[in-house]
Amino acid sequence: MKSQQSKTDLEQLKRQTVDLFVTWMEQAERLEGCSCQSSPENLEAWPNLAQITPQQLPYLQDYIAHLTQLTKQYAMQLQNKNKVAYQGTEGAFSHIALRKLFPHAQAQKYPTWAGVFEAVQTGQAEYGVLPFENSHAGDVSAVLDLCFAHPELSVCRVYDLPVNQNLLALPGTKLSDVRRVLSHPQAIAQSEPFLRCLQLETSECLNTALAAQTVAEQGDKTLAAIASEETARLYGLEVLAKGINSDQDNTTRFIVISKERPAQGNRFSLLFTVDHKAGQLARVIQEIGAAGFNMECIKSRPMPGARFEYYFYVELEGTVEEYSTQTLLTNLTDICNTLRVLGVYTK
Repeated sequence: MKSQQSKTDLEQLKRQTVDLFVTWMEQAERLEGCSCQSSPENLEAWPNLAQITPQQLPYLQDYIAHLTQLTKQYAMQLQNKNKVAYQGTEGAFSHIALRKLFPHAQAQKYPTWAGVFEAVQTGQAEYGVLPFENSHAGDVSAVLDLCFAHPELSVCRVYDLPVNQNLLALPGTKLSDVRRVLSHPQAIAQSEPFLRCLQLETSECLNTALAAQTVAEQGDKTLAAIASEETARLYGLEVLAKGINSDQDNTTRFIVISKERPAQGNRFSLLFTVDHKAGQLARVIQEIGAAGFNMECIKSRPMPGARFEYYFYVELEGTVEEYSTQTLLTNLTDICNTLRVLGVYTK
């Protein structure tokens, strides 16, 4: 009897879940806009929290965050705003990051990072996904320069993608068959000790997905590619060796750019310039410290059209809509020649 009752209760819960899902999605149809903010809604705004145990609370928070994202993505589709741009080829790490961030979006590929910025700026895409920095190779400086050159665009989300490089080849290939390996220069560099040990020749490609595609199309068992397991499945290749990159903590941080100006998040980033005089940058750093903000990152890049002058990027912990943040921005405006909030997001 207990077993039968449990089955009946479960079926009822399933029906209620579907009914609630339909009701929730219908709310998306009435949304006037949607945001790519990843932070979950404030739990204090939700009713019946007294019945949630401490063990259940983090799972509820994840559930609400995921449901919020699904609602926003559904709203994007209803409003024909579900186009997301990336640079590269299907199966490249930028495409993989896009699918993690926007699993239901229409992915649009462009040959260059500048093309992604142009697509978002002109409305061909609602969002753009771009690599920003790598834990092994460092900054993607060209993307930061493009952020500086497009003041009408903002960063509304960040995503850290673990990068595991694998040796891919045609089905039935043995490791002893391989003579030459194709991949992106960074992937080759990250896997150099493995390649050197096997005395394999290397050839560079524009990205890892293109390398895998080439191996699949050539039909040559002496060729292999360095790419992800997702790329292997996409092009019908087998994984000969997993995790061949020397840095097992290899991670690429991606940013999402958009025309929208997000207001919520626990981090915000700034782009600014100062007079090329002694102590000006120090004044900015002192002002940030005096206001009680933790600066997690600072970078400098050459100013376009100004020899040996630089613009600066900083990332701070904090909420941009708070009074203390607004006071900081006002004070920095008096010190800096230019100041702009580049992004607001949650990490």
